[in-house]
Amino acid sequence: MKDLIKFIAQALVDHPDQVEVQEIEGQQTSVIELKVAKEDLGKVIGKQGRTARAMRTILNAASTKVRKRSVLEIIE
Repeated sequence: MKDLIKFIAQALVDHPDQVEVQEIEGQQTSVIELKVAKEDLGKVIGKQGRTARAMRTILNAASTKVRKRSVLEIIE
């Protein structure tokens, strides 16, 4: 899941070397924290949060396949 989010985020931003992804795993849920450069934050969130919502939908579909819940948090 971590690699999936990192791949998507790096394709969206102007500074792919500054993309940081951390995964905090629990028993049933894992939290994936995405951190990008300040000037790329708008590109990751998108207009009215559409890009972020799409990333969360893809993550949800992929995590359902492995029967684990994942949550994406975008950190400023």
